[in-house]
Amino acid sequence: MKYTLSVLVENQPGVLSKVVGLFSRRGYNLDSVAVGATEDSTMSCVTIVGEGDDYILEQVEKQLNKVIPVIKVRSLSPGAVRAELMLIKTGCETQHLAEINQIAALMKAEVVDVAKGSVTLRFAGEQEKCDTLCSLLRPYGIREIARTGVIALDRG
Repeated sequence: MKYTLSVLVENQPGVLSKVVGLFSRRGYNLDSVAVGATEDSTMSCVTIVGEGDDYILEQVEKQLNKVIPVIKVRSLSPGAVRAELMLIKTGCETQHLAEINQIAALMKAEVVDVAKGSVTLRFAGEQEKCDTLCSLLRPYGIREIARTGVIALDRG
């Protein structure tokens, strides 16, 4: 089962290394890690997506709470709002530009750069929709992809 943790940490050098190191020492694989500032400049929020059963999730939460710069650990509900930002550069011959624009419009992606032989799109949405956009653009030749990883907030 996939889990999403929201870890509030002190905003100081080396905190991400301590948090991620906890997972690697125990042999747990992470699907996604994203870090960003919060409304308080002294704190950052680390969003972690991983896979494991309830026992693993409980153990990870307990271990994270022992790390000194960690302020609060929350397991987010399955109904939490999740999003990922993706930039994707695809090959584009002139005759395919209209088709790529149609795909972008359909997926609500934004064309951010058009150059000779390539088009770059920006897309923000759920991980599955990012994957869908990639599969739709694959026939045109994907040259490069940059993804932020999942960020999430509980509803309400």
